[in-house]
Amino acid sequence: MENEEQNPVRGGILGLVVGDALGVPVESVSREALRREPVTGIRGYGTYHQPPGTWSDDSSLTLCTADALCEGYDPERIARRFVDWLYGNAWTAHGDVFDVGITSAEAIGRLQHGVPHHRAGASGEFSNGNGSLMRILPMAFYLRHNDRAGWFEPVREVSAITHAHLRSALACLYYVHFAAHLCAGAAPEAAYRRSNEDFQAALRRHDIPGDEAAHFSRILDGGIDRLAEHDISSTGYVIHTLEASLWCLLHATSYRETVLRAVNLGHD
Repeated sequence: MENEEQNPVRGGILGLVVGDALGVPVESVSREALRREPVTGIRGYGTYHQPPGTWSDDSSLTLCTADALCEGYDPERIARRFVDWLYGNAWTAHGDVFDVGITSAEAIGRLQHGVPHHRAGASGEFSNGNGSLMRILPMAFYLRHNDRAGWFEPVREVSAITHAHLRSALACLYYVHFAAHLCAGAAPEAAYRRSNEDFQAALRRHDIPGDEAAHFSRILDGGIDRLAEHDISSTGYVIHTLEASLWCLLHATSYRETVLRAVNLGHD
């Protein structure tokens, strides 16, 4: 039987779900509270009063995306899977949706009422939560053997099902580049360097406005790992989530250390 090092797709999905389950009981808990009582393993109940090992919408929507991609790339199919989740409890841990972000809920509600996938997502600047970033991992697995120059549009389409602002799409694109490098066997430090190169090339290729590119400056200057913990925010804002995830990975030497560090940053 293959282990997760031999099957990075399975390992990546399982790693995401386990990390999610670690964090569910303490979602929205402050960093200060978690310093006093840090998470050291799987807990139960807490924020949503769910049993140990329960995953959230993060995992459910990731699994919906992966499920849809098994039949090929079709954003409409992905959108239908999201509707199946919110209204039919597909890919939930216990047959019940107990948590969903406002932006995602509103977009999926529009899908349920017949709005096409390319018009359902919120496009305003204040709709840049991490709701599309948290579920985009399967796109790295799907696209990893394709020409990177063609990645932006499909990533943007999948993000836009719920989060249609350019900033969310760009954050998803960076994440997909980084995850694909890890999937190919790169060490985190090398994946960071190569992803910066890929992302900067994409910014030029797609004529991304400078004011949007500027939101990624702390990542692209190559020093996100040199920031202190107090400089890392862990809110639900998509840039904060991307920065925090990179910081945790680049400050750890194992999967366990990475996910525990991420959970104990607190908040979202």
